[in-house]
Amino acid sequence: MKVTSVEKKEKSTVELTIQVEAEAFEAAIQKAYLKNRGRINVPGFRKGKAPRKIIEGMYGASVFYEDAINDLYPAAYEEAVKEQGLDDVGYPKMEIVEVGKEGFTFKALVSVRPEAKLGEYLGLTAPKEEPAVTDKDIDEELKPYISRATRLVSVKRKAKNGDTAVIDFEGFDNGTPFEGGKGENYDLKLGAGMFVPGFEEQVVGMKAGEEKDIDITFPEDYHADLAGKAVVFHVKCNEVKESQAPEVDDEFAKDVSEFETLADFRKDLGEKLLERKKAQAQSDFENAVIEQLVENMECEIPDGMVEVQVDRLMDDYAMRLQNQGIAMDQYMSMMGMNMEMMRASARPSALKQVQMELALAAVAKAEGLQASDEECEAEIAKLAEQYQMEADQVKAFITDDVLRNDLTLRKASELVLSKAKVGEAKKNEEKAEKKPARKAAKKAEEGEEKPKRARAKKKTEEPAAE
Repeated sequence: MKVTSVEKKEKSTVELTIQVEAEAFEAAIQKAYLKNRGRINVPGFRKGKAPRKIIEGMYGASVFYEDAINDLYPAAYEEAVKEQGLDDVGYPKMEIVEVGKEGFTFKALVSVRPEAKLGEYLGLTAPKEEPAVTDKDIDEELKPYISRATRLVSVKRKAKNGDTAVIDFEGFDNGTPFEGGKGENYDLKLGAGMFVPGFEEQVVGMKAGEEKDIDITFPEDYHADLAGKAVVFHVKCNEVKESQAPEVDDEFAKDVSEFETLADFRKDLGEKLLERKKAQAQSDFENAVIEQLVENMECEIPDGMVEVQVDRLMDDYAMRLQNQGIAMDQYMSMMGMNMEMMRASARPSALKQVQMELALAAVAKAEGLQASDEECEAEIAKLAEQYQMEADQVKAFITDDVLRNDLTLRKASELVLSKAKVGEAKKNEEKAEKKPARKAAKKAEEGEEKPKRARAKKKTEEPAAE
């Protein structure tokens, strides 16, 4: 392997031109031949017995090039990056430049860790809400308790919206019952829109013991057997129930809480709500401060670095769905999305996280912050207790480098937040002035927005041989 050129490109990328010599390429071609010969039919030879020269004569000298290149370039790339001392933080883009018996040459666009230039980072200001709790807020807090204590009570009157009608029903298509169209003692909440359009509206007004036929036309987008069909449902109303909420008084408070009076219960709900609001206000303040830190930073972030973070978010989301018994493919189908749409929706969040990490890393470097061995051990002990594991088990899941980096970034965040003040957020006027000018200049040069490059789907894109 030989690096023949190194060229710095825009957005913290470096283009390497890498040459793989003939000897290594020949060995990889022979390996590809031995691997694939059993799958190639050659007249006059048993499968797997045809000499390499015969196969190359039939299919061309380059028949094994692609497999050989894919076998060699990952290691060649890693060696080149290491040799040049590059901090590779993203997915490289590969392009084959030349290939032949003398070897092959490829270009690799490497995403390198960008240099973050900090702006103001100590003494930042951001607004912070002073939360308060009103009687109306406490009324809202009471609603779930009232809802859980609400009971369905049978009534002797016509059903109306909001009631629950207990019905027997059977659907007929030209006089013939159809599959899935029958139910007994079904609790139908009127007005909830759970049945075919037009069904609930015709149950409204029925009384217990009453029977009637309901004419329904299924929507055109209903499942194939019934889409657009006019059918008849025979419905019998067995019972009408209405929701009766409890009297919200001291007795109610005793039933749903540990308090003896409604006043004490309301007071407790208000105090807990205020604590939540304060915690949210503090979280919003801290987020605003970190956003200012990022806004004050100047940094060209390579696309590849963001794509790595998108992958992490997708993996994390897939794991959380799996824990709920839902596969990612199933979720996307339910939501009417594909993977590209999912990734696009995650990209702004991924960019934000990358920006935040770079900004905090720059603060840590500027302030000489570093997590100590004692702090790392304390964090491992804390995680072990939290997840009921042994310390050695925790160490098997998280490397020392990752843990130390996370704690260092946390220290940087704590420093920035400890020096922050409540007040009007400072505007970065210099950036505000420069942004429109840069944008206009760029548009004037380009004429129109260019299409984005295709995303690398793997750690490295596999270059195809010509």
